[in-house]
Amino acid sequence: MAKTESNMFPLGKEAPDFALPDAVSGKTVALQDVKSSIATVIMFICNHCPYVKHVQNQLVQLANDYIPKGISFVAINANDAEQYPDDSPEKMKEVAEKLQYPFPYLFDETQETAKAYQAACTPDFYIFDGDLKCVYRGQLDDSRPGNDIPVTGESIRAALDQIINGEPVTVTQKPSLGCNIKWKQA
Repeated sequence: MAKTESNMFPLGKEAPDFALPDAVSGKTVALQDVKSSIATVIMFICNHCPYVKHVQNQLVQLANDYIPKGISFVAINANDAEQYPDDSPEKMKEVAEKLQYPFPYLFDETQETAKAYQAACTPDFYIFDGDLKCVYRGQLDDSRPGNDIPVTGESIRAALDQIINGEPVTVTQKPSLGCNIKWKQA
């Protein structure tokens, strides 16, 4: 597991479109289906990464706290499920149901969506405004496995609070850190 930082998608860039299968419902979910007129949080996660496992409960709490405020959330797994069977759609469904993900958990089998978002690691986070322009990309908070800092979602919460209050996002945007996305071998 190579420790990898976010590529830091350009601020102001429009969210690339996608239409991917939801591991739980089996239905195809497109960006237009999940976008919010206030803000949309897109997360690249997976099942097996220790960095994702470290924050999973906070992802659920974060979504449960902000969905009622009009923020939408979607998680995408782009890992090569052949090489990493724990990240298969079947296992994704198990994890999503066990943790009661309040957001769609989509499988990017072709990895084209991850490439379009310049995703590099799990977890990797993006916030887009009501016009689907990127206003935040980077970390959930300063917590990492083993550093004894509590998982609070502080960085993303601060950005979302600014958006909800009609303010520009001024949160310091630090790259996320996690396992590299498991790209398919050519």
